[in-house]
Amino acid sequence: MPLGSLGRNKSGRHRPSGKEQEESLPDEELTSYLAALAPETVDAETTAGNSFGNAQVYQLRLQLMANEQLKELAAERQTSPQALATEWVMQRLEWEARQRGF
Repeated sequence: MPLGSLGRNKSGRHRPSGKEQEESLPDEELTSYLAALAPETVDAETTAGNSFGNAQVYQLRLQLMANEQLKELAAERQTSPQALATEWVMQRLEWEARQRGF
């Protein structure tokens, strides 16, 4: 069964020729968008070691029904499931701290 071109152009090369590269201009909108997302200081933030800035990253696994319920509640509140879960954890930590007298 033939696999097709697998990303090669008609000349059989994977990369466009020099002329084709010159004709394709950089996407200014994409460049601007990526620049806006880039952190201002590279040293302060990292995803290595599961941390980002001064925050720790946790992975949360939910049963399918709980995941769907979280998505629905987040959509009703016009936020993301991650933001809603983070908000709930922060509220619970505050409550726990008050219970312990902190």
